[in-house]
Amino acid sequence: MVSGAEKPPRAEASADKREAILAAAVELFAEKGFHGTAVPEIAEKAGVGAGTIYRYFESKEAIVNALFQRHKSALLAAVVGDFPYEAPTREQLHHFVSRVLSFARKHPVAFKFLEAHHHAPYLDDKSRAMEANVIALANGFFEQNERARVVKRAPAGVLAWLMWGAVVGLLRAVWEGRTELTPKSEAAFEEALWDAIRRHPE
Repeated sequence: MVSGAEKPPRAEASADKREAILAAAVELFAEKGFHGTAVPEIAEKAGVGAGTIYRYFESKEAIVNALFQRHKSALLAAVVGDFPYEAPTREQLHHFVSRVLSFARKHPVAFKFLEAHHHAPYLDDKSRAMEANVIALANGFFEQNERARVVKRAPAGVLAWLMWGAVVGLLRAVWEGRTELTPKSEAAFEEALWDAIRRHPE
């Protein structure tokens, strides 16, 4: 009899193969994109037969959605898990920037994958709902701070996309070797971002 803390050998092997497929797929999708990646490439990189893929995922779309939901959930947990809701807006911005940059440092492939696929037409309803929830949280943050006259007035979504685009642009420059992310440069970036979104005295 197998105890509750153990898995039968077949279950372990099955889980290992599924994880190998996902690990291979996220690297290929991040590097080559969804359309540039073929299922046989995923199988080869994962060290399994092409037919084995379909024992775990019914399609390439199912793989990309499983990855999106896994890594989007992890990124959201990293940012929202202990978010300082009662702190001043400037401190909240610091929390957001530092947590996103930390996630990207630890999981660069996952972050690149998410950035390349968050608006893809092949995302399923669950993935789209997850993305919509993230956008709603960001817009709600800025709407609340606009009403409090802390951030600039702007059409819905503008400041959220400004902030996210700046973070992604910085990370892309780091990955391409065009700049370095040091404590000093990170602090300067954060301060510039705060200056861009905060409401200045009239």
